[in-house]
Amino acid sequence: MNRLLEVMRRLRAPDGCPWDIEQTHESLRPYLLEEAAEAVDAVSNPDRLELAAELGDVLLQVAFHSVIAEEEKTFTYETVENAIVEKLIRRHPHVFGSVSVSGAAEVVQNWNQIKATERLGKPEKHPAERVPKALGALARTHEIHKALEVGQGSKRAVIAALENGDDEPSSIAAVLEAVVAWARSVGVNSEVILRERLEAQVQHAVEKQSHV
Repeated sequence: MNRLLEVMRRLRAPDGCPWDIEQTHESLRPYLLEEAAEAVDAVSNPDRLELAAELGDVLLQVAFHSVIAEEEKTFTYETVENAIVEKLIRRHPHVFGSVSVSGAAEVVQNWNQIKATERLGKPEKHPAERVPKALGALARTHEIHKALEVGQGSKRAVIAALENGDDEPSSIAAVLEAVVAWARSVGVNSEVILRERLEAQVQHAVEKQSHV
């Protein structure tokens, strides 16, 4: 990691790369989202070296933001690393402490309790506010419905939204939301299954083109 940080510092130096010098935390937002999404895609690729490459791109974003913050004197890479290490130790008392657990379900329960304790004394946020705005719309809808404890959806509700709607954007959005709720009611993540379907379509198109 030190080597990567040194490379980023060189790129950000006055005689470094003009593009890298111009970047800010704000300007890098789309790249952080894009690199994270590409890493997620690479998980489905049997070539694990592809995953390694994409994780490297994600790590680059961590280094980039850390060097910018270092220049601003707001935090350093060590701040980032220490925060996550301390969090992992704190939230795994069954590994680093004396707590006993019966299985993964209890680990999750303890994790959530520890998170709640960590928030004590901080301004209280509604669970829905803690859902990242940068998530894909389907994934964000899924998580917000969980946070709001929205009731179970159904195929019938999707049909009703279609029948009662029109061609206006608000009606189409209502149908999409109903589909996410329906998927959630049967234990399916709509973001994941739609991504898989689209990837299959792309792969089919590529194979078809290769045979032309």
